[in-house]
Amino acid sequence: MSTSIDDLLAFGDEPAGEAERPSGGRARWLLRTAAVTAAVVAVVMVALSAVGLRVPIWIIVAGVLAVLAVRRVTAALSPPPPPRAGVRTAVGEEPGTWNWSSRDALRTAINGWERPLDWCGGNRERFTERVLPRLGELADERLRQRHGVTRESDPARARALLGEQLWTFLGTPARRPPSPRDLAAIVAELEKI
Repeated sequence: MSTSIDDLLAFGDEPAGEAERPSGGRARWLLRTAAVTAAVVAVVMVALSAVGLRVPIWIIVAGVLAVLAVRRVTAALSPPPPPRAGVRTAVGEEPGTWNWSSRDALRTAINGWERPLDWCGGNRERFTERVLPRLGELADERLRQRHGVTRESDPARARALLGEQLWTFLGTPARRPPSPRDLAAIVAELEKI
């Protein structure tokens, strides 16, 4: 669902959700609840008598009402259903604009790298604990896909394929996080694998 900035800032035109409810809404809801309760109680009473059990009717009514109340509360508190896959909603979008609220695999992948890199900006321990293992996994995956080895399965061949600079970077914890230029060079080396 897309909302424009005008919709967010317009306070004079409030949506008429509760105000438009017909006067018989509460009575209709009570009547429907009573009908559903009576039907379920009847079914439960018949099922229990078929098995040979006798339970006071007020216990069954209380149980049914409790289940209906829990169902109503959980329905009110549940998040809206996720958008269906493959459905395009172009409501309010101009051609050529980016829908930042959509679930995009590329945006998810970028955020998967952007957040840890930003978080460990000047902290060596965070970089060594969070980013370096991911880069190592990426290098191992590229080696496995392209050459059938990993750093653990064949260290000598992996070292030759990675190059001395990348091998050293992945194998030893850095004294400081790499600069963006150094990180770009490391990524370029990874892409060459």
